[in-house]
Amino acid sequence: MKKEFGKLKSGEETYIYTISNGLLSATVTDYGASIVTLCVTKEDGETVDVVLGYDDAAGYEDGAVFLGCPVGRNSNRIGGAKFTLNGVEYKLNQNNNGHNLHSGLDFYSKRIWNVEEVTASKIAFSLHSPDGDQGYPGAVDIYMAYELTDDNMLKITYQGKSDKDTIVNLTNHSYFNLNGHDSGDILGHEVMIDADYFTRTDEDSIPTGELVDVTGTPLDFRNSKSIGKEIDADYEANRFGLGYDHNWALNNHGNFQKVVEAKGDNTGIIMEVYTDLPGVQLYTGNFIEEEKGKSGAIYLKRGAFCFETQFFPDAINHDNFKSPVVKANEEFHTVTGYRFKV
Repeated sequence: MKKEFGKLKSGEETYIYTISNGLLSATVTDYGASIVTLCVTKEDGETVDVVLGYDDAAGYEDGAVFLGCPVGRNSNRIGGAKFTLNGVEYKLNQNNNGHNLHSGLDFYSKRIWNVEEVTASKIAFSLHSPDGDQGYPGAVDIYMAYELTDDNMLKITYQGKSDKDTIVNLTNHSYFNLNGHDSGDILGHEVMIDADYFTRTDEDSIPTGELVDVTGTPLDFRNSKSIGKEIDADYEANRFGLGYDHNWALNNHGNFQKVVEAKGDNTGIIMEVYTDLPGVQLYTGNFIEEEKGKSGAIYLKRGAFCFETQFFPDAINHDNFKSPVVKANEEFHTVTGYRFKV
């Protein structure tokens, strides 16, 4: 189902599309290819919308916290807003304390994506990113699909090709609250992350290159625990991130498998995260301040969490991190899934 979603300041019209598989239904807009709603039907028939969003395209155009959107060409941070590839230094926008965050400032989330395919349970988009876009080399054609599968997974597939060696590190920045998008903080959610190490950062959240064993730290989620249990611990990583805003080095060894489980403490809804990527960023909405959301909701600090699957932040500048470089004319392909149980 396709509906109008409002005009942008430029006068361009945007649209919203609905897909469903029975247990799950989602609405997605072509503006930013952003997920607007993701509704889970419980056993008692109650429907819970578990993602934060806005009512119309104007909300997404004005919003600054990346609700529901894909992030590229490179998600997360690049230290000093520069990198060297094939002997050439590339300078990027400094939009985060002298560093580059989410490839700003001309974000993919602020563009209209082309709709390539729509079925009852799937929608696919494409985006052409020209050579030099956001400061990155190479013209890249990106294809991204959202699909609600028979096993109740929101499956996100990213694929494409560049005509030059470049960085491609795409993620989805949906904010989840399994008790409902407008239900308050997520501190009572139980979370498991299958990772023995996290990437240490400086106070600007730029990795030092060191992998830190999670044992004995507040970042040990190998056994499920509540997000709120140690979020305010007096520990360097928590102080720097004002809570959780860190990358975990996953134990999946490049295989598409379950790496995260989260459970809503009020609804009992379980979300499992699957990916073939080496890292995941847990961000607990530490910098959200009275964001005006859909249906009159006001989103506050720690009112949701993101699980951003990714190559490690600043990986291009650390030889010991798996490289996010895609070679010229080689296909890139990665899959992340959010599977729900009630």
